[in-house]
Amino acid sequence: MNLITEIDVRYLACPEPLDKIMQALHTLPAGTSLRVLIHREPYPLYNVIRDSGFTWQTDALAEDSFRILISRAA
Repeated sequence: MNLITEIDVRYLACPEPLDKIMQALHTLPAGTSLRVLIHREPYPLYNVIRDSGFTWQTDALAEDSFRILISRAA
């Protein structure tokens, strides 16, 4: 079973969302995914997390925000 840790970085000023996401990923326990709530689609983040050995799935939410599930690449 995959555990999920969630952080909400909606409406934080740059670069705070990226900083909080990367800090959470660096301390993420094995077997745990990170769910991120953010107010815009963070295109620059995708390259950073891919280069750090993670995969992601992004879902647009009805309330003009996005949910991103980030997991370690297999």
